[in-house]
Amino acid sequence: MIYVICNPVAGHGRGKQVGALIEKALKEKNLPAELHFTSRPREATRLSKDAAEKGYELVLAIGGDGTAFEAAQGLAGTETPLGLIPAGTGNDFVKTIGIPSKPLEALSHILSCPVRKTDVGMLSGRLFLNEIGTGFDVMTLDYTEKVKHLCRGMLPYFYGVLQTVFRFRSIPLTYAIDDGKERTEKVFIIGAANGRQFGGGITIAPDAQVDDGLMDVIVVGHIRKRDLPARLIGLMQGKILSFPETKFFRARKLRFSTPDMRVNADGEILSLSQAEVEIMPGALLMRR
Repeated sequence: MIYVICNPVAGHGRGKQVGALIEKALKEKNLPAELHFTSRPREATRLSKDAAEKGYELVLAIGGDGTAFEAAQGLAGTETPLGLIPAGTGNDFVKTIGIPSKPLEALSHILSCPVRKTDVGMLSGRLFLNEIGTGFDVMTLDYTEKVKHLCRGMLPYFYGVLQTVFRFRSIPLTYAIDDGKERTEKVFIIGAANGRQFGGGITIAPDAQVDDGLMDVIVVGHIRKRDLPARLIGLMQGKILSFPETKFFRARKLRFSTPDMRVNADGEILSLSQAEVEIMPGALLMRR
């Protein structure tokens, strides 16, 4: 039995249409399934946890990155695998794991794939699936949220990036990789990535793997104003690792802090005094 969780408002209402499409396709394939629509934040976590406790063979989550994260939170550490059908605006994590963008193609792909162990991250006791960070990405998301109701697709993210480029100032940050020595410097962004992209397609960790037991840590130091246009172009082209200001690490643990810190965790902004980040190898089963 397949348990289908659908966020009907994902992608400005596209989620509901995709949910009906997937339900019909499963019936045509003679695959028994139950379709459940979410109606409030974090409901996908409760539903996926319930599905695992009842022994469903697969949970399909239809929505964007937020729905994917919520479903993963309910299934991590269980024997029930997760499959992701993209229906949101960003759909960053599914791009990393190679899920097709078209719903019916995504369904066929998932049903034909074996169950694979997938890493998840923990941020100060809270699970994340894709990426966490502070600095440039937090301000970008702030601006993005202001215009999401006005336009669709990548436009809100591009707006957020452009606004942030002209307003952001490097922040003083103290960080330590694994159990190494603390470093303090001004940074443009620090990110710990399990997936490769954030913000609707901005590549933060081009070489990240979701099953290597490590997270990719990217620290971009202070960028001079005159270099910002070139760095912006490079960021959109996925060339962040080639910046002279970039330091790159693969790690199991990361600790960082800055005054009045706000951290982006899979698109949700959290206020933390210190971020304790750790990778949990193979903690989530996925069809991918």
